[in-house]
Amino acid sequence: MPDSRRAFVVRHAPLRPVPGLEAIRLHLADDVLAVWRAAQLETGDPDAALPYWAVAWGGGLAISRHVLEHPEMVAGRRVFDLASGSGLCAIAAMGAGASVAVAADIDPFAVAAIGLNARANRCRVQVVGRDVLDDDPPDTDVILAGDCWYEGDLARRVLPWLQRALARGLDVLVGDPGRPYLPTADLVELATYDVRTTSDLEDLQRRRGRVYRLRAGATATAMTP
Repeated sequence: MPDSRRAFVVRHAPLRPVPGLEAIRLHLADDVLAVWRAAQLETGDPDAALPYWAVAWGGGLAISRHVLEHPEMVAGRRVFDLASGSGLCAIAAMGAGASVAVAADIDPFAVAAIGLNARANRCRVQVVGRDVLDDDPPDTDVILAGDCWYEGDLARRVLPWLQRALARGLDVLVGDPGRPYLPTADLVELATYDVRTTSDLEDLQRRRGRVYRLRAGATATAMTP
């Protein structure tokens, strides 16, 4: 099955440069909805996950730009990329000198895509293919959380987990283009970038991606759109 998933990624998402980060290449879809339909047929599951792995999203683009422009944030440090999707943030962290990068995603196709993308960029990224939000935060130095705020139930799970990581002394960087569930009261903005997503599922093809640090002393609050 892992081989078939890798073949699926290669067949449906050509390898291409990432807009604004052309030194990085990812397997990206021309039409995400077409890939979604293909995944439903491949798995026989009409509820198959949307292929988030086949898109370079605004928050991940912003985080990747930021760590490459400020390598001291990850250089020589262990990095954990939450809800990694394509693996973009983990790959960028390795390019900025991270000692270890671990990418976590629950979608088996994302797990396959991360491995292929890491290989295409000549770096090693470890992959965790399960839901980590019920676990304790990992033994790492930096957590990257790009594009985790598009859905309320997920956002309400992610924020307390990141707060526990912060309480353990980990650095937590968040990237997002301003989605409704982003917990802005708990964040300190570090940088803003013009980013061009690779999917028309976003409201705008070009938009502002922002990078934040989770604020010390933040409290989990209800998030509503």
